[in-house]
Amino acid sequence: MLINLGRLLMVGVWAFLLLNVVHPFPAPLKYFVNVALFFMVIMHGLQLVLMRATQPKGAAKLSALMQTKIFFFGVFELLAWQKKNFPKQ
Repeated sequence: MLINLGRLLMVGVWAFLLLNVVHPFPAPLKYFVNVALFFMVIMHGLQLVLMRATQPKGAAKLSALMQTKIFFFGVFELLAWQKKNFPKQ
């Protein structure tokens, strides 16, 4: 439930940040939003690279769909993946 709420929140954040690319905000705000977009792309890309790098050698590779979901939803998708693959004992 909360993971889906987090995913919805991330969709809203991405929409707000990409709206600035399509229709720029007034001068001081547009620079802040551009920096935030750059930071978000770098951080989510870093999450994806670290996730791929920490996969065990014998484990199945992440699908392209899963990699895309990790990039767009970030930690919320990682939590869902962890919950699915490593259930509590």
